[in-house]
Amino acid sequence: MTYPYPLTIKPVEWVDGKVRWLDTSKLPHEEVYYESDDYERIALAIERMEIRGAPAIGVAAALAVAATALKHSTSSLDELRCICMKAIERLWRTRPTAHNLFWALNRMRRVLEGTYRDADELRHALVKEALEIYRQDIETNMAIGRIGEKLLEDGDTVLTHCNAGALATAGFGTALGIIRAAWYSGKKIKVIATETRPVLQGARLTVWELKKEGIPVTLITDNMVGYVMSRGLVTKVIVGADRVLRDGHVINKIGTYMIALCASRHRIPFYVAAPTSTIDLETPLEKVVIEQRNPDEVRYVMGRLITLPDVEVLNPAFDITPPDLVTAIVTERGIVYPPYEENLRKLFE
Repeated sequence: MTYPYPLTIKPVEWVDGKVRWLDTSKLPHEEVYYESDDYERIALAIERMEIRGAPAIGVAAALAVAATALKHSTSSLDELRCICMKAIERLWRTRPTAHNLFWALNRMRRVLEGTYRDADELRHALVKEALEIYRQDIETNMAIGRIGEKLLEDGDTVLTHCNAGALATAGFGTALGIIRAAWYSGKKIKVIATETRPVLQGARLTVWELKKEGIPVTLITDNMVGYVMSRGLVTKVIVGADRVLRDGHVINKIGTYMIALCASRHRIPFYVAAPTSTIDLETPLEKVVIEQRNPDEVRYVMGRLITLPDVEVLNPAFDITPPDLVTAIVTERGIVYPPYEENLRKLFE
C-alpha cells in the first residue's frame, strides 16, 4: 500500500497469522520484536506496556482476536464464536482508560455477532476487519499529520509530552505525526520532549523516534516545563490523548494537565492530536476510570530503587485536562475548536 509519508517504524504488524510487535519497554537500548497468536500473551504485552499508546493497543487487540480465530481449527461456528468471545473479554480487561481498546474490540464483537455459513467465513470476516482497523489507523494518523501541520510555522519549537508517535499507533503517530508532516513539508521546527515520569516514554521513546528521523529534539525533565515556557523557548504544545470526552475533557498521560495550565498562563497554543476512535461521546466525566498502576513504577527507575522500598505510592497513569485549556483538537476529519460539545458531535454526523 502506498502512503503519502514514509512509514519508518512499524510497532505492531500482522505477519503470517500472528501479531508481531516491537517491545517498547526495552527501548531505546534494545530493539526486540515478539510474535504470537496467543491472546493471553498479547494481553500481557498490553498490560506490561510492551505495546502501549491508545491506538496501538486497539490495533493489537483487534489483531489478537483475528489471530485467535485462525489458530483454532474448529469447524463449529458456535465453538469459534465462544473462543473469540473469550479473547475479547480477556483483552477488554487489560487497561481501563484508553478508549481505542474498547472501540476496536466492539468492532470485532459486531463481526462476531454476524450471520455466517460456516466457521471459515467467520474467520475470514474477523481477519478482514482487524486488518481494516490496522490500515485505517495508519491512514488516520497520516491525515492528522497532513491537517495538523498547518498549525505549525517555520521556526516553531514544539513541546510534547509522553509518546504520541509511531510507537503509540500502528505507525506514523498522532502528535508526532503532525511534527513529522511539518518536517517533511520543509518547515524547520524543533521539539522539546518531556522525560515523562514514571515510565519515561518521552525520554525513551519520543527521543528515539525523533532522532531516527533527524528532527532536532531537546530532552527536559517534567519539572522544567514552567522554566522553558517562561523563557520563551516554546511556541506550541502538541500532545496525544487516550480518551477525549464529548465536552472536550482530554484524558492523557499524567502530567498533561500541568502542561496545559502552564501553556495557558504563558498564552501558548495547546493542541491535542486524536483520531475519532479516541473520542468517547457516551461516557460522562465522573464515570471515567483512571488506571492506577504498579507502585514500583515510581519506586524504581529503569530497575533501580530510588527511594525506600516500603514507601506508599500514588501512581495514576493519566490525568484530565479541562476543555477551557485546550486550544483545538486535531482529528483525521478536521481541526475542532470550541465549543467542543457541539463541534465534536458534528464529526460523527
